[in-house]
Amino acid sequence: MIRKILHDDKTEYIKMAEDFYSSPAVFSPVPKCHFEITFDELMKGSAFTEGFIFDCDEKIAGYGLIAKTFSQEAGGIVIWIEEIYVKEDYRNKGLGSEFIEYVKDNIPAKRYRLETEPENLKAQQLYKRHGFSHLEYINYSLEVKL
Repeated sequence: MIRKILHDDKTEYIKMAEDFYSSPAVFSPVPKCHFEITFDELMKGSAFTEGFIFDCDEKIAGYGLIAKTFSQEAGGIVIWIEEIYVKEDYRNKGLGSEFIEYVKDNIPAKRYRLETEPENLKAQQLYKRHGFSHLEYINYSLEVKL
């Protein structure tokens, strides 16, 4: 079952986010305070992001985050599937697929985007199975200290 993240999920969400960001699925770890900031933003009902919890056998099995943006190129709203994390004991049970389909079925957009590390072949296979195509964009990032 996929549901919106709740305030009571904070401790478990932060543990899962720490695990995700210490895995090979990401380029580098992020400070724990970023998980707190994200959770606070989710609890505010932000127009820019939503968080979801994956429940399996009445236990938390993972989470997913999306980000919302507008794109002239796409002609409307773009939903970025920012993160899909499934706890090790629940992997290969279709939860990632279920989340992708949930997003496509329940959050209307002109385009859906996601990204992965080049080495994460399992994620790439998952995304291709759900109709995503590889883009040749080169991404740039500028970190700003506030």
